[in-house]
Amino acid sequence: MDLELDGADLKAVLNRLRRAQGQIAGVIRMIEEGRDCEDVVTQLAAASRALDRAGFAIIATGLQKCVADIEAGRTQGEDAAAMRARMEKLFLSLA
Repeated sequence: MDLELDGADLKAVLNRLRRAQGQIAGVIRMIEEGRDCEDVVTQLAAASRALDRAGFAIIATGLQKCVADIEAGRTQGEDAAAMRARMEKLFLSLA
């Protein structure tokens, strides 16, 4: 299954990933500077949440595509079940 995000979805996912990238850079800086452990972990948790949200947005888009394909009759029987299993596996990988 190819990743196909429309303009708004793509922008939202990229923004989340850029935010996480900045937060991770901040965590690295904080560790290099010897900052307080609690501050570092708080920032690391924020980066983790940003990555999770980006992943869930990508999976949600995939689920919408699967549903649209099934409703349009482009996927039937084994294909639909296999697609559902793949999406479930992806979802659980973020849980």
